[in-house]
Amino acid sequence: QVQLVESGGGLVQPGGSLRLSCAASGRIFSISDMGWYRQASGKQRELVAAISSGGSTNYADSVKGRFTISRENAKNTVFLQMNSLKPEDTAVYYCNVNLLTELMRIRSYWGQGTQVTVSS
Repeated sequence: QVQLVESGGGLVQPGGSLRLSCAASGRIFSISDMGWYRQASGKQRELVAAISSGGSTNYADSVKGRFTISRENAKNTVFLQMNSLKPEDTAVYYCNVNLLTELMRIRSYWGQGTQVTVSS
């Protein structure tokens, strides 16, 4: 029914930039909050950034000033612009989309994950 497709990951040098995208497709009534999570090897998954349906954003302290989350509602897509990347940003990044169903219930969907590696 609903699928999330992520793209934009890769290998970059410290100080470089990447832009991740996540597009939702399928039976979509309305999208509520969207966000990006990451999980480094051997670590717990953590919230990186989130954006509400009204455009309000919040970020993990470790990425404030470097990452920017945005959304393009007409394309059911959420983006994560990552600048000034550091080795500690290395992780698998997952997008999360909370859908509002016709029954006014929230259903959460996850992308397949995309690897971001920051290394010299």
